Amino acid sequence: MPDLGTRPDLPAPRPPERPSAHPRWLFPALERPADAVAHLTPGWFTCVMGTGIVAAAAVTLPVQVPGQRAFATALWLLAAALLVLLLAATAAHWARHPATARAHLAHPVVSHTYGAPPMALMTVGSGALLVGGDVVGPRAAVVLGAVLWGAGTLLGLVCAVVVPCVAFTRHENRPGAVSAGWLVPVVPPMVSAATGALLVPHLPDGQARRTLLLVCAAMFGVSLFASLLVLPLLWGRLAHHGVGAAAAVPALWLVLGPLGQSVTAAGLLARSGHGALPERFAAVADAAALLYGVPVWGFALLWAAVAAVLTARAVRGGMPFGLTWWSFTFPVGTVVTATSGLAQRTGLPLLTVAAVAFYGFLLVAWATVSVRTLRGAVDGRLLLPA
Repeated sequence: MPDLGTRPDLPAPRPPERPSAHPRWLFPALERPADAVAHLTPGWFTCVMGTGIVAAAAVTLPVQVPGQRAFATALWLLAAALLVLLLAATAAHWARHPATARAHLAHPVVSHTYGAPPMALMTVGSGALLVGGDVVGPRAAVVLGAVLWGAGTLLGLVCAVVVPCVAFTRHENRPGAVSAGWLVPVVPPMVSAATGALLVPHLPDGQARRTLLLVCAAMFGVSLFASLLVLPLLWGRLAHHGVGAAAAVPALWLVLGPLGQSVTAAGLLARSGHGALPERFAAVADAAALLYGVPVWGFALLWAAVAAVLTARAVRGGMPFGLTWWSFTFPVGTVVTATSGLAQRTGLPLLTVAAVAFYGFLLVAWATVSVRTLRGAVDGRLLLPA
């Protein structure tokens, strides 16, 4: 007599699924919530950089309106919170997926994003010096800024040496392989120069101030000449091998980073020279900041125009969203701070208008990229392996 309790033509009944411990709207693209840190790359720290530079640029604009400083302070707090979150997530990534984490340095593209964490540290540190005193008090803000500057500077110098050496000895750098991302590991010393200049007035008069000023000037040179070696390679690649994939086009805006940050650093170092250097040298630094800043600012405008044309072309062709879109924020933010510094140094209304216009573009870019990044992180799509 056949067994009426079973049907050989039907699949065996599946055991009831256990209810998920996390909300279904969170990380639906991932198999498990723990996978959120499985493929975390240093490039995520560009979120901190982009948010922090919006705050720094707001408070240094030559035009100030009611509520502007409060807005900058709120964004600085957001950048600080993102920094803490990403540091915790990175620690979890290294603890749970050490092999994947170590493989990042061997990757010919991801390895260059190691420049982002030190710049994120120093971006939050500069915000502490600019607006942090309103929240934690002036003394604590200086201590916080100094600690983050020290940690970011040390990591940035290590990155500026290690990443190029790995690229020179382990990566296959075929013709046309150079990208604007090669600038990322060599820009942190320039951020150190600008942020360190903000710390100079807080040190005791005398040797301490002069020493820090000299260290910052040396790091200015480290980043400047390394960037000048990469830029001709990048221009040659664009001329001989084309723009490349649409997804990589936003990275072209990274070129504005060393340009704008160097002009910003030159102006801040010249300003900090008063009280740290003999007056005759401080006057020379003032002139050098202007004579260097204006031509470099002009080239930054040229590159911004080229990048904008190539970006518009890529958008028409269907440019996909990714973390590279944060290249529209921090580099543009450095152009804002550079323009603001030149406007304050020269008093020219043209530069004031340009600073405000660049900041308007920065705000739109930051808002757009932030919303899309939040959406991609919540649903887990941005947390999947590339």
